[in-house]
Amino acid sequence: QLELREEDLGPLPDGWEVRRTTSGRVYFVDHNNRTTQFTDPRLSQNLHLLQERFPSQDKENEQPNVPKYKRDLVQKMKVLKQEIGSLQPQAGHCRLEVSREEVFEDSYRQVMKMRSKDLRKRLMVKFRGEEGLDYGGVAREWFYLLSHEMLNPYYGLFQYSRDDIYTLQINPDSGVNPEHLSYFHFVGRVIGMAIFHSHYLDGGFTMPFYKQLLSKPVTLDDLESVDPHLHRSLCWMLDNNIENVLDHTFSVEHHSFGLMQEHELKPGGKDISVTDENKREYVRLYVQWRFMRGIEAQFLSLQKGFNEIIPQHLLRPFDERELELMIGGLGKIDLDDWKKHTRLKHCTSETNIVRWFWRAVDSFDDEMRARLLQFVTGSSRVPLQGFKALQGSTGAAGPRLFTIHQVDICTDNLPKAHTCFNRLDIPPYENYEKFLSKLTCAVEETCGFAVE
Repeated sequence: QLELREEDLGPLPDGWEVRRTTSGRVYFVDHNNRTTQFTDPRLSQNLHLLQERFPSQDKENEQPNVPKYKRDLVQKMKVLKQEIGSLQPQAGHCRLEVSREEVFEDSYRQVMKMRSKDLRKRLMVKFRGEEGLDYGGVAREWFYLLSHEMLNPYYGLFQYSRDDIYTLQINPDSGVNPEHLSYFHFVGRVIGMAIFHSHYLDGGFTMPFYKQLLSKPVTLDDLESVDPHLHRSLCWMLDNNIENVLDHTFSVEHHSFGLMQEHELKPGGKDISVTDENKREYVRLYVQWRFMRGIEAQFLSLQKGFNEIIPQHLLRPFDERELELMIGGLGKIDLDDWKKHTRLKHCTSETNIVRWFWRAVDSFDDEMRARLLQFVTGSSRVPLQGFKALQGSTGAAGPRLFTIHQVDICTDNLPKAHTCFNRLDIPPYENYEKFLSKLTCAVEETCGFAVE
């Protein structure tokens, strides 16, 4: 993982000072131009130390004025590419010849026949009956067509997550296909191959799925986008005294193939009452169970296939949002469609913050636009039907349009995202420079999403 030690950084530049927020998070004040940021200003000055520690042949991304989110991802990807390069066998090719009509079954048979180390060899894909050397273009098309098929809910391996038609999760009822675990093993290998060979898959998963693929623990916050009703009741339980109010034990009931089943969250759980003392443990175990309910075997098969190609430790420097961008790439974002289907709350199209918002989005590159979208909606991808079909995660029927909301609060605050409503709350900043600086800071620095 790329990191600089405190002693490498030296003193702060002239006119800067360190402060802490009320929650104890460190931030930096630049008195020269009266701005604040969470990024240590010494980091960009000391980028050369990172480069000395992680030397690289290609120098194109070494300008210190590259935005922090991009510099970090570029650096981390560079190190990952070097690590992957050292895992790639020097000799031989991974040759696949598949039929376009049966791309899923053909690919499944061939990929599962090979040893994982052979899948790391230089990839050469050919569509049966078609001429054409593969200089990457055919492989790119193969990943696109294959991911379209294998992730299609029609096949029963995956399903769309609740009332949201563009992020996928594992289907708990996939077991109707007796071979399903072998298919999940295959899907894991294909996701790993896409990263290994620098290609993208067409289709995105839920954010908790990416967290689990990185072996990061899922938390109560992650539940909000998947099961808002359960999220609300567990939050209520943590925030209130439950003695003599709730009569819960450490076991939960759920439907499986039409039958009511009881599951103990810990050994002997049905005889252990939930109290104010142990309710945090109950919530933690419930959340873990809820994310793995009916899909543990499938997920472990998928993760096994993935880690056969990409060893787990190589992904430690990445977070789940970066993994989403690495696997799914950047979908092209249509700015006219975005503007046309954006709702304005307590502001109009002539309000400064609205004009400045579109001016900023116009100036952003594709990656920063995807980060902004991910910050506000929880996903960097747009539904197939465009922005008019954006869904919220509050269980409300119908779309929840991207919303810009001017809030009457102190302009020292950063804009705040509410992913369940696809809403961005923006204070009435005094000028464009301050607006841009605060928006960029919020998007680049915020880890996780505001929970409301």
